[in-house]
Amino acid sequence: MEAYGKTDTGKQRSTNQDSIFISTKPIGPLPNLFIVADGMGGHAAGDFASRYAINVVTKFVRGSTIKSPISLLKRAFILASHKLFEEAEKDKDKYGMGTTMVAAVIVDGELFVANIGDSRLYVLKDDIQQVTMDHSLVEEMIRNGQLDRKNGRNHPEKNIITKAMGSRDEAMPDFFELTLDQGDKILMCSDGLSNMVEDDEICDILLDSENDEKAVSSLIDKANYYGGNDNISTIVITV
Repeated sequence: MEAYGKTDTGKQRSTNQDSIFISTKPIGPLPNLFIVADGMGGHAAGDFASRYAINVVTKFVRGSTIKSPISLLKRAFILASHKLFEEAEKDKDKYGMGTTMVAAVIVDGELFVANIGDSRLYVLKDDIQQVTMDHSLVEEMIRNGQLDRKNGRNHPEKNIITKAMGSRDEAMPDFFELTLDQGDKILMCSDGLSNMVEDDEICDILLDSENDEKAVSSLIDKANYYGGNDNISTIVITV
C-alpha cells in the first residue's frame, strides 16, 4: 500500500483550516489510518478545530484495545465532537467552531470509512465512485428530489453543513465498508477539491498520474487553476 497527502491554502483564503493525518503503519489496534478534516468557525477557530479533532481521534485510537474499526472510529468521532464542544464553550473566540472529518482504515483488503460533514472519500476501480454522502443542505435537497445534482454543484447554499463535529447534539458519523482489489485507488478530500473539480476530471487525473504524489499535486493544482476558492486537502492511497 502506498499513500501520499497534502493540504494547500488555495488562492482565496489567508489561512488553512484543513488538516490531514496519514499513517501506513499500525496505530493502536489499527494497521493504518487516514484522516481529512475541514474546520469551521472563523480563521483561528477553524484551524484549531480540525487539528484538535484529529489529535483527539488519533490519541484515542493509540490507547484503545477495540478491535472493530467501525466501533473504534465511532467512539473516537463522538469523543472528538464532545471535546470540541467543550473547548468552544470555554473560549468565546472559539464559540460555534466545528469540523468535518472523513477517516479510513484498510484491514485485510476491506475498507472501513467513517464520515461526518462534506469531506469525501472516493474509490477508483474501473470508474470513480463517491463512497461517502455529504451532510449538507444541498445533498438533502438532491436526495429529496428538490434539486438535481448538476444544478446542486453551483447552488448558493452548497456550503451549508447539516452535521459536523463540535455540535451540542451528539454527532453520529456515517459508516461504509467495501472490498478492495489490488490496484484500486482511494481519494480522500475536503470540499476545496470536490467543489472545484468535476468527478470525471478527478478520475482522469488519478488514472494519468504516475504515482500518488503526482496525483495529489495535480489535483491541488487543478483546483487552484479553477479558482482555489477554499483550502484544498487531498490524500491518495493505492492498494
